[in-house]
Amino acid sequence: MKKTYHIAVEGSIGVGKTSLSRILSEKLKCKLVLEEFEENPFLAEFYKDPDRYAFQTQLFFLLSRYKQQIEFQQIDIFTKSIVSDYMFMKDRIFASLNLNDKEMSLYNNVALILEKNMIHPDLIIFLQSDTDRLMSNIKSRGRNYEMTMDWNYIDALNQIYNEFFFRYDKSPLLIINTNDIDFVNDQNDLKEVLDIIQKPINGTKYYNPNKSLNL
Repeated sequence: MKKTYHIAVEGSIGVGKTSLSRILSEKLKCKLVLEEFEENPFLAEFYKDPDRYAFQTQLFFLLSRYKQQIEFQQIDIFTKSIVSDYMFMKDRIFASLNLNDKEMSLYNNVALILEKNMIHPDLIIFLQSDTDRLMSNIKSRGRNYEMTMDWNYIDALNQIYNEFFFRYDKSPLLIINTNDIDFVNDQNDLKEVLDIIQKPINGTKYYNPNKSLNL
């Protein structure tokens, strides 16, 4: 059986993970696997009262993501490539921000067991952005439960993501700075992103377009 090629798109809330994953699925003829975050019954309550609902929210995500990852690791032999809008390890990123020490200890007991069954993606695309741009994106997409998101929370999450991928070495990693591009609405930006994604990547590669330098 030929090994399935798995591309995982990652980044903070509002950076465009799902949008890019949908585009890659269409352009590269990949099977699309999207995170089922809207099925989490605790999510809306978490945004209103994070201290009270953080652990329930995180545990639901952990088990849901685990189930989904196991399912697509056993995908049929006719599927050559998969693109997903998350990687399993993202759960630990959020847990480290959202849980207190006692909750994190219990979370680790469960997560460490599940992580033993996980296969690392063949390529990770980490979308970077500054916090102001993320907040603008979150506001523009208009999800009701995200309207109360705090700038400081998104900034802290953004920093944790950057720190995590600064040290990440389990898979080839492409880091794309999205501050100056719009791969959803600008076809030239999309073409550049697709070109860089389809080139061989070993280790970590940075793509930092800056349109202001081309004016």
